Amino acid sequence: MDISLFLQHLVNAISLGFVFGLVAVGYALVYGVVKLVNFAHGDVFMMAAYFMFYTSLIFGAPWLSAVILGIVLTSLLGVGIEKVAYKPLRKYPRINSLVSSIGMSFLLQNFAVVVFGGIQRSFPVPEPMKKTLVFGEIRVQAVSIYTIIFSIIVVLILTFILQKTKIGLAMRILSRDFDTARLMGINVNRTISFTFALGSALAAVSAVFWALRYPQIFPFMGQYPGSRAFIAAVVGGIGSLKGALIGGFVLGLLTVLIPAFFPEYSGYREAFIFLLLVLVLIFKPNGLFGQEVGEKV
Repeated sequence: MDISLFLQHLVNAISLGFVFGLVAVGYALVYGVVKLVNFAHGDVFMMAAYFMFYTSLIFGAPWLSAVILGIVLTSLLGVGIEKVAYKPLRKYPRINSLVSSIGMSFLLQNFAVVVFGGIQRSFPVPEPMKKTLVFGEIRVQAVSIYTIIFSIIVVLILTFILQKTKIGLAMRILSRDFDTARLMGINVNRTISFTFALGSALAAVSAVFWALRYPQIFPFMGQYPGSRAFIAAVVGGIGSLKGALIGGFVLGLLTVLIPAFFPEYSGYREAFIFLLLVLVLIFKPNGLFGQEVGEKV
């Protein structure tokens, strides 16, 4: 095996794994705190790409400013979804909120079709991201390197928020018991809103990396990364942030390395991914890093 070719594909796989992993962490955050699988998360990812696109196109904002504003708007969208679609159903069985999340997913997709149009649009890619970097015999896209670097920074910031801040402590307590959190004086509604804002911000960051990698945006663009991120979260252990990130890496490796080194099996790539999901659910129902219900997330 050509080691330079392997390293080249490995960098691409890790880059894609970070994209899947960050979206999966958004799933895990929400599930860990409110025990809800937010199936609209992939469509929040899609809306983030449109926010950034139109902010740059209509207002002529610099690329970085458009990205920052897009992340803020996506966070606000996540909070709005929680207030409208989930908060009124919190006292009812969880299946109600689950159905509501599916309905919200369809609503966002059709909203995007009506408002933004069904045609694909080209996402603006800065010149530095278009370059190909050469390290000896290894050639990798600059966007892959940027994705890895900034993803690591995002993971470090997320870790700091969860481990070193009051709102992070509140989220961890809430993930264990709502009643105990209330007795400790924690504002449950505010903490849940922050959780959705944080998860949506992660989806927005992932949308940036995805749109730079595949610079075409359209109303259904969130389905593929959203479904893969959900699989990553389940494989890693739904509710486990570490597991979601590692699950994203696993899917990134399978997605890139199978076609690269086993082209004769590339048509079965999706089958391998779902086979992995089935095997994990059979032998490790809580995921690779999942914990039993009632344990700390």
